[in-house]
Order: sequence, then structure tokens, then C-alpha cells
Amino acid sequence: MAPSVLDAMTEAVRHRGPDDHGRFLAPGVGLGFRRLSIVDLAAGHQPVRSQDATVVSVCNGEVYNHVALRRALEAAGHRFVSRSDTEIIPALYQTFGLDFARRINGQFAFAVYDQVRHRLVLGRDQIGIAPLFFAQTEAGVVFGSEIKALLAHPGVSREVDLRGLDQILTFPGLVSPQTLIRGIESLPPGTVMVFEADGSRRSLRYWDLDYPLADDIDHGRRLEDCVDELDAALTQSIRYRLQADVPVGNYLSGGLDSSLIAAMTRTLTPGERRHTFSITFDDARIDESHYQQMMVQALGSRHHAMCMRPGDIESRLADIVRCAEAPLRESYNACTLALSRLARDAGVKVVLTGEGADELFGGYVGYRLDMLRQESRSADEADELADILERQMRERLWGDGKLFYEKPYHAFRETKRALYATPRHGSFADIDCLKSGLVDTSRLRGRHPFHQRSYLDFKLRMADHLLADHGDRVSYVNGVEARYPFLDVQVIEVASRIPPHLMVHEGEEKHVLKQLARRYLPGAIVDRQKFSFVAPSSSSLARQATPQVQALLSPQRIARDGVFDPAAVAQLQRQGLVPGAEPNQTFDDDVLMVVLTFNLFVDLFQLRVPAPAPAPAPAPAPDPQGWSDDLSAALACDADAW
Repeated sequence: MAPSVLDAMTEAVRHRGPDDHGRFLAPGVGLGFRRLSIVDLAAGHQPVRSQDATVVSVCNGEVYNHVALRRALEAAGHRFVSRSDTEIIPALYQTFGLDFARRINGQFAFAVYDQVRHRLVLGRDQIGIAPLFFAQTEAGVVFGSEIKALLAHPGVSREVDLRGLDQILTFPGLVSPQTLIRGIESLPPGTVMVFEADGSRRSLRYWDLDYPLADDIDHGRRLEDCVDELDAALTQSIRYRLQADVPVGNYLSGGLDSSLIAAMTRTLTPGERRHTFSITFDDARIDESHYQQMMVQALGSRHHAMCMRPGDIESRLADIVRCAEAPLRESYNACTLALSRLARDAGVKVVLTGEGADELFGGYVGYRLDMLRQESRSADEADELADILERQMRERLWGDGKLFYEKPYHAFRETKRALYATPRHGSFADIDCLKSGLVDTSRLRGRHPFHQRSYLDFKLRMADHLLADHGDRVSYVNGVEARYPFLDVQVIEVASRIPPHLMVHEGEEKHVLKQLARRYLPGAIVDRQKFSFVAPSSSSLARQATPQVQALLSPQRIARDGVFDPAAVAQLQRQGLVPGAEPNQTFDDDVLMVVLTFNLFVDLFQLRVPAPAPAPAPAPAPDPQGWSDDLSAALACDADAW
């Protein structure tokens, strides 16, 4: 690789590592790195080499159990020159081979180059906290922590992959390996990709979320024992994530999850007054400042808060799409972007967050509704054609015709067709993400409904949506690393053993976690009604009618790109202008937000939209009222209706 190209790629992600840079060059190989200095500030440079210099690696992220791993490697004869956690990766590869990633407890994306075998190994952490993208070009394999780095390479395509758009419209977000750009893949969580000297490649999954079979669940476990085990695991997880030679702070929403992490952090470091960061709103319906202040007083923290107003969302729209490198279903990552800016301005490089608790401990309403469905199965016994088709769809997606997740997907497929421009209908089968499954259905088969939903939340919501759009990208853009104690592999293992009836108990979501929280938090925080972190929707943006929003949604623009139907988009806009027409961000699909941010995404990254397939044979003109009916279904589709 030409040094100038490697430098351009690393420069594209300078924000992820503003403190240091390095590169390794050999015939046909180039590794570049930008460093955010957190552990061993003076000596932790990358790329790093093995003791015999035959293996070279770069790693974005953290190896939390590096001290124990280092001791074991030193006992085996390896020697190190720094305290850096990532220095041990070449030695891990040499000692354990391609299986070494399963020994790491951390958040990481690595590249290892074996100079003897001329082999490149890419790997991503178990949960998918750290991103890793790659593409195969005529010149070879290129990779990076963000798509921006790949787009700096002249051999990478800039054509939109509409299959990615269809995934975002259909599911909570993208699902690896899919991206929005043709030829660029996202390495799935818990996976190692091996590129050999002969040009072959193979994918090795070294970890996956594995819940017990429903028949193997120990329903007799005592609640107190479960809470004790979770307390110990979460305490160790937080202790791991406090490892840093720079200040570590906490995001503080005022809800249960972030408050618990902050309170347990204080218990572990009682003499340290940490920084906390919050977002407030001038809209009392979504503002949590009362609970935030309650926690600040309990923690004695140095608190920083920023009030977000509707105009602040619109002004940050380009920034959040640029960070996400994809269209968005909602705007609240503008809030997490503002949080990381607050942390940076306070001189804090590492923050702990409460992400992951809802997916592990039953924090969404769907977990409670699943329990009710178990008590009443009448809906599954219907024999209407729509019910039969929906069961067939679920069988294809999940391997279980009775498993309900998010929405009726067969009906939603027709909603999507109504949204796409007519010329796209001829190629709809090529981009339709519902034509085949996206998850390993063997991990769902025979599991309790609670665990089925948790598995799907991790696969369809967590890695490529919540940890990407609302975590990694909007933190690192400000040179801040977010860490997630609930997503520690040992915490997940403990959670997998807790009986579901203790997770959702007598209609109370996150029952086990609340019992743990009572050991650390004021009762008012534990007992408050769950409050989802929300932000103004596309309806709010449409009512503001700024020149940017108007241009992105204009009939001329929609018709020019040829992806969406202009009449359908116009109808969505009219619905959004109705007073009080705010989609429920827990239950409804904000389709107009996807349309708006897709167009912005195309502009920001200067992408080409592929031409539609040849027009299908003429068909009778649709009833004009049909647009309203079809798209209202998209906006009012109850995410957990039954």
C-alpha cells in the first residue's frame, strides 16, 4: 500500500485517536493507527510487534483482563516493554493461534499481521462494542474502525447498497455484515476473519450469546442468590473499566441503569469526586433533570449538564449522520454527541454508561408483553390468511412461527413497497431484507421467550445500532471512550443463569436489577416509572421547516434520487405537521426520519444511488388514498401489539 494512501485513511479517523499515530509498512502491507492515550500514556504506542518481530498488530479498544493475561504470557516466556494492554495481542496470537480472542475480556477490534504466513487476521469483541469494517478491492483487503477510513482508499466503491437501507427501515438498525455502501462489510461481533496469502478468506465465530434451553432453566434459584452473584460480577466489571491513566467519568440520565453504575463506581472509589454528565430538555414531558440532581447530590459529583432544544437537534443533524455513517431512525444520538462534547471539554477521556441493561434484564415493554402472551395464546391460533402469512414470515426469520418480535413483518413488507418509488418495485426482491433470516436460529430454538427476545435485541438492536449510532461513533468523534459495564462477558454469563420469572416479576420489568439497585440507590430512583431516553422526532423537524429539511424532503429531490415515492413522502410530511402528531418512539417507526437522514447521508458522503431495475409491466393505478392507509400503518405499527 502506498504510504500516502495509508496516511489518508488514518487521517480520516484522526478524531478517534488525536494523541498519537503510527504505521507499519512492508511489501504489500500497511498498518496505520491513531491513538487515544488512556493506559501507559508514554509507552503504549501502536502498531506493536511480537518479541521476535514476526507478528504485528493494531487494536482499537481495551483489554480489561490484560494483567492476568500478561502474567500467563510472561510465565510462558514472552517479554513486554510497556504496561499497555494492547501490547499483549501479538503474544496471545502466537500462543493460542486464531482462538486467542475468546480469552479477552474487553471491547476491541484488532488486526494482526503474521509476516511468516503472510496472513491477516481481523477480530471484533464478543458484543460488537468496537466497530471494524473491511472491503476487498482489486489491490487487496482494506479495513478501518470507521467507513470514512475505507472511503479514503481509491479502490473502494461509493455506491449505496439499498439492502442496508431496507434493514434500517425494517429492524432497529443495521445487522452486520451489512452496511450502506456496496462492497463494504462490517465484521460481526464475536467473529474473527482470516485472510490467507492465497487470497482465500474464512470467518470464525468464537463467541455468541448462548442462553440455556427452556427445559434446563433452574427455576428454583433464590432471588437473593441471583442478586448477590450479579452484584459481584457487576462490581468486577466496573473495577475493570476504571483502569485508566486519565480521568474516568459517568453519563447520568437519571434512570436506573446509569445511576446504578455511577453509584457502584462511587462505592469502589469513595475518596474520588468524579465528573458526571447529563442532558436536559426544556420540554417537561421528556426532561429528567429532577432525578439527575437527586443522583448528583447522592454522588457528590462534579456535574455538567446541557439543555437540548428542538433547534439543537436540527443544527446537529449533519453531525449525527456523519458520525453514524448511516441513515437514522431517531435523533437522540444528538444528545449522546452533546454528552461526549461535555466530557471532552471537562478533560474526561473515559466515561461509563448504563447501556445494555434493558437487553439483558428485560427493560423493554416487549419482555412484559411476552409474559402475557404465554398466558394467552389465542392470537397464535388464528387461521386468517394474514395470520398464516405472518407465521410463515416468522418461521423464515426466527425459525419459530410463534415468536413475535417488534412488529408484524409480513404486513410491514407491503408498507415498505408503498414507500419505495415505483421503478424500485422491479428490484424489490433484491433489496428486501425479509426474504431470509439474519440470525442463528439455533440460538432461539427451544429457548424461553424472554431469552429469545434478549438474543434478538442483542443481534438486531445492540451492536450495529445502539453501540454504533449512539455509542462508539458519537463518543470517539470527540476523543472520548465510552465503556459499558453491563456488557461485560461475565455479567452476561451471570444474567443468562437468572430465571426469567425473576427478571420480569408480577409485571415489573428488570425486577432482579432493581433489587440490586436498592443496595446502592435512593428508593425514588429505583421505583420511578421507566422513562425512555427520547428526543424530538421527524415531526418536530418538519414543523420547523428549515431550509435544510425542506430541501432534503422536497418532491424534486425525492424524484431525482428515485429511491422513495414522492407522493408517499409528501403524505408522511403532512401527517407530521398535524398538531400533536409525534410518533411514540417506543412503539412507532419514524419512517420520515429515515427518509430525511438517508438523503443527508448520500449528500455528506457524496455517494451514488444505484439506478432502479427496469420498470415492471403496467398495473392499474393505485387509489390515491392508499398512500395514506399504507404509510399510516408504518407510523402506527405497535412494536409489541398482540
